[in-house]
Amino acid sequence: MTSLKLHAVLAASFLALAPVSASAEIVGKVGVDWTGNDILIDAVPDPEVSGVTCHVTYFDRSVIDRLRKGNWFEDPSNNSIACRQTGPIEIGNISLSESGEEVFRAGLSLIWKKLVVNRIYDKKNDTLIYLVHSRELTNGSAKMAISTIPLFGQNVTWKNGKPK
Repeated sequence: MTSLKLHAVLAASFLALAPVSASAEIVGKVGVDWTGNDILIDAVPDPEVSGVTCHVTYFDRSVIDRLRKGNWFEDPSNNSIACRQTGPIEIGNISLSESGEEVFRAGLSLIWKKLVVNRIYDKKNDTLIYLVHSRELTNGSAKMAISTIPLFGQNVTWKNGKPK
């Protein structure tokens, strides 16, 4: 393989590793060591719940770390989430099922591992729950975090009427 082709393949591999989402915006980047590893912070607005923004953190491995440790095509599953009301809350067509629905997904590996944010509505406690976890093809990940938005006492607009 020629040097130019090798560089093109490597560049495409690194682009494939970058988290991709139309609605996420990187709002923070903190260097954690001398090799260039970073913790990235994305602002993720909920597409069906305006006025709610989740901040999701994840680890971004450097080229030096990938060379030193191998495992070129995967970032760790260490994630965190904090969701807050950032404006008037207007709730659109959300799933009311026990498993909720996926709000955001980003790649943590070339093919299999995904960082996922699910939203679940806890009707009894009138609360939106946001769960961040990693999804892997072969093994699920036990690393997860949740954040909640209590709706009780808030001025919330339900486009389809509040569930009874």
